Amino acid sequence: CEVRPGPEFLARSYLFYANRLFKAYQFYYRDPSCRQPAYSLVIKGKLRLRQPSWITRGATEADYHLHKVGIVFHSQKAMREVASWINQSSGAGCGGVLPPGRAWAPGALYELLSAKGQRDCTAALGFAMHELSLVRVETRYQPLAQPQQSGSRRVEELYLGDIHTEWVERLHYRPTGYQRPMQSAVHHVHPCPACGIIYRADEHHPPILPVRAQLPMQLSGSWVSTHCEVRPAVLFLTRYFIFHGNNHTWEGYYYHYSDPLCKQPTFTIYASGHYTQGIPSSKVRGGTELAFKVTQARVTPMDQVTVTMLNSSEPGSCGLTSSWRAGVEQDITPTNGCLALGIKLPHTEYELFKTEQDTEERSLLYIGERPTDGSSPDSPAKRPTSYQAPLIQCAGASEEFSNYLSLKHVGKKGANGSGALKPLPVAFLLFIALLFLRWD
Repeated sequence: CEVRPGPEFLARSYLFYANRLFKAYQFYYRDPSCRQPAYSLVIKGKLRLRQPSWITRGATEADYHLHKVGIVFHSQKAMREVASWINQSSGAGCGGVLPPGRAWAPGALYELLSAKGQRDCTAALGFAMHELSLVRVETRYQPLAQPQQSGSRRVEELYLGDIHTEWVERLHYRPTGYQRPMQSAVHHVHPCPACGIIYRADEHHPPILPVRAQLPMQLSGSWVSTHCEVRPAVLFLTRYFIFHGNNHTWEGYYYHYSDPLCKQPTFTIYASGHYTQGIPSSKVRGGTELAFKVTQARVTPMDQVTVTMLNSSEPGSCGLTSSWRAGVEQDITPTNGCLALGIKLPHTEYELFKTEQDTEERSLLYIGERPTDGSSPDSPAKRPTSYQAPLIQCAGASEEFSNYLSLKHVGKKGANGSGALKPLPVAFLLFIALLFLRWD
């Protein structure tokens, strides 16, 4: 069950055909467990892959064209809400699509967008498919779960463009980062209780996902990224956090790279401070609101480009003037941060956290998604309403994550020792042409 900014709770299932046509399902819910369906969208169109992205390395740019978007309501309340949105904010031609007083017709499909009819009433829902304009397919290998089994299983994942954290920006934002990946219907992570349920669903039968236990917020311990993360504005990084629950202090390492496999380090930031007692979020069910204060920070430049940039910064704005060297850490607390890297000290961020267990009962920590515009959630009004990729607790991390614990992660490798990122567009074309897969 995905959480998008807003918040919105949804599950997705996408089917790509060999002739470039696609059919996508988006199922929207009232709850963060995806058990109370509100409405479903069925989206039909055409996707054309273009060239490798010049902005986001490792991605392929694509053009898409929507043919139809239909909506099916799963409750009268959902129909009234959407009708109200459309009637209030849509232009001419949309006022009568869903009259406010119309009786709910279970299973009825209402057309919100038609390329032939030249009608588009989707804007009121904050709907756009710009996520299809940035595409990446990754193949990795998952060790077999049973101790008596040797070898690994192939996992294929589809990364699509990120959704802007500001509602008003969604309709024209062109992504430079990714959402969490979708799993191949054939080659997916095991076990995956939700995968089959979502795969078999359609607009008339939305998936009802299995109940997941709510975990109390327990931050104590060490947490690490599970893969090389990509953020908007072309940032590649991995994260490592240590939380001390006894005195509510924290430490964090942010390892930045210049490539999508996190093999070419550029700089590392170490930050520390303290955090408040969490309270349940009134806006995002299942989330916990905290405030984090950053009081100290250190920076280690890892390549000559970063060294040159830091040495060229305004005197007194980032550590000792013209004293930066590759691989040498420097405290930036005395200069109240580092202007060149956008770090300001002391600094408070208003955060959203959530803990869960995955299907292998490992503890996961979700931290609020960063604002797409690159700013900081430095006021309660800017507190996130969605999450970044999860961190895994070190005690539950498998052999796969042991290199994080030495703080020298240089990118996950495939079974043959090579990087797991597959080239595009060839891999993706073969993928959709030969497998006819749906994604969940």
